[in-house]
Amino acid sequence: MTFLFASVSRIVPHLALFLFLVGLWEFLVAVDLLSSILVPRPSAIFASILELYVIEGTIYRHFVITLFEAVAGFLIGAGVAVALAVGSALWEPFRRYVSPYAIVLNVTPGIALTPVIIAWFGYGMGSKVALAAVICFFPIYVNTLTGLTRPESGREELFRQLGASHSQVFLKLRVPSALPLLFAGLKIGLTTALIGAVVAEFAQATEGVGVLMSRFSFQLNMGASIATLLSMTAIGLILFYSMEFLDDRVVFWRRESRRAAASRARARAWKARANR
Repeated sequence: MTFLFASVSRIVPHLALFLFLVGLWEFLVAVDLLSSILVPRPSAIFASILELYVIEGTIYRHFVITLFEAVAGFLIGAGVAVALAVGSALWEPFRRYVSPYAIVLNVTPGIALTPVIIAWFGYGMGSKVALAAVICFFPIYVNTLTGLTRPESGREELFRQLGASHSQVFLKLRVPSALPLLFAGLKIGLTTALIGAVVAEFAQATEGVGVLMSRFSFQLNMGASIATLLSMTAIGLILFYSMEFLDDRVVFWRRESRRAAASRARARAWKARANR
């Protein structure tokens, strides 16, 4: 009961501030202090959300397409980034040759690559997936490589004294130590993959929330345009908190509650084995 009261007491001030700002926004547009063409009323945005999601339901197909493009691009970019980071961590000459190309790819603006990628992969879904993969590559590569190459001299020396092989040191020490940084890179990469997919949709596409938003903007239907923008925000939140959930489950030792739960689960498993 105390926890519930504390949670409500934290939420109420934020909710009150949000409602105040929305009410002020509605009032300023109603008295023509803000142009309703450029800044629609919150009530108009809410009506557009109802139309897109409930009345007509046109948003769902575009929502799923953009979500698929972002996730597919992320999986490709993350797979390549992790593979190259592992190779760079294990072999110094490989790192010297790969890192400059990764840096060049990072400093090249993603939006500048869009016409080239569209020319290579066409106007279909392939170009959106490819741009998402390119944009999300670098933060995952850098974070993974940094985590795998951080000095762990004291722990590595202990592993050596216990007779651990090079592969055991890498798998049992360096990989677990790198997981927090890896997941930090994955969270950044997942959201930047969404940016890449939407940018490619803005450039050339027939489906996706980016296309839908462009159409509404050209029609000066700003209520529907902002409603579509909020849909992009919803996709980003889904992707981020999905990775946050995986982070909480995989890197459980960083959180006291998860670490205690894992310890209890292992204790039960050992007890069950002992009773057999």
